Amino acid sequence: MKNKFLIILFFAGISCNAQQIFSLRPTETFLPEGSYQKDTNNELPDYEGTWKGTWDNKTVLVTFKKLTKQYDTDLKYYKDYLIGKFKVIDGSGSVLFDNSNATDASAKISGHSFRRYNDRYLLSYIDYDLCNTNATIAIKFKDTSKTQLIWKLNYGSNMITIECPYYNTQTPEALPKDIILTKQ
Repeated sequence: MKNKFLIILFFAGISCNAQQIFSLRPTETFLPEGSYQKDTNNELPDYEGTWKGTWDNKTVLVTFKKLTKQYDTDLKYYKDYLIGKFKVIDGSGSVLFDNSNATDASAKISGHSFRRYNDRYLLSYIDYDLCNTNATIAIKFKDTSKTQLIWKLNYGSNMITIECPYYNTQTPEALPKDIILTKQ
């Protein structure tokens, strides 16, 4: 009898300490501290790899990579998400922007989760090299073959200060607002 009680107590203790796991398509608006927002449906690997598109006589190459169980110090939980690094080349072959060799921690594009109502995966873009330019990016597969992505970028309220080298000029747009990217 004593052994049965100890076994029950042992398993109860394990279940109390188990980490709560939530999907990247959460129904909750708040995830508890220490929980894990996991790619439970294994959807992020379909986005991984290099994607290419052209706009305004420029070519953009975006490489997405999945990071697994990364701790978010602001949200205080673990999550799986995509990061993106990119290179932009003009029509004459000159490189305009390139952070493709940056560390994962320095990636300028970082994913969040899927939107509930339209199946888009949301990412944020913060570019400290362009006066802290920030934007939200939504990506979605164009069709079931998953070889093309619909990319929509919406800039945030980017305040240009006097310290910015583009203070009296137009800040360059490193990334396209609307484009179809093709998997390479």
